[in-house]
Amino acid sequence: YIVAETFIPVSHALLGLPDAELSDITTVFSHPQALMQSSRYLNSHREWTQYSVENTAASAKKVLNDGKKNQAAVAGRLYGLKVLEPSINFNKDNTTRFIILSREPIYREDASKVSISFELPHTSGSLYNMLSNFIYNNVNMRMIESRPIPGRNWEYRFFVDIEGNLGDAQIQNALKGIEEEASNMRILGNY
Repeated sequence: YIVAETFIPVSHALLGLPDAELSDITTVFSHPQALMQSSRYLNSHREWTQYSVENTAASAKKVLNDGKKNQAAVAGRLYGLKVLEPSINFNKDNTTRFIILSREPIYREDASKVSISFELPHTSGSLYNMLSNFIYNNVNMRMIESRPIPGRNWEYRFFVDIEGNLGDAQIQNALKGIEEEASNMRILGNY
């Protein structure tokens, strides 16, 4: 269950070996998202080759372990490397969302957001009908994401954040309607 959430600002730097200089760099490693978020800066150096790795920590570890002055990593932490160029991501308002989880449901009376998930069949209008539960109960939806359900072509699991508290009558009505219509509806948290 989601107990709380926090947002941490994203700041990517170009990192190299302690004895490297910006003029030494020919190869840059990072997670695809970090490369994209820093693309304006990186693409201004057309002579650099960019490679995707599984995460920013792995890119820094690779540069450190390879020990080659021509390699750099895009990451937010130093990992023993030197900052060759600070804050290279172009969206300075970018944040990463972190959530705090609990094994037991914990609902705070002052909570103002509810996160749920549910699955829908691949039929015309099924998502529209599901979301009408929010409209008719005057519930504001803050976010919706979908993920394919493995092994079930064209069927999706939806993750939705709505404004409100599980103690609110309109939230209870909307969630009751969704639970009756959807498969595998779960309340992920109220925080």
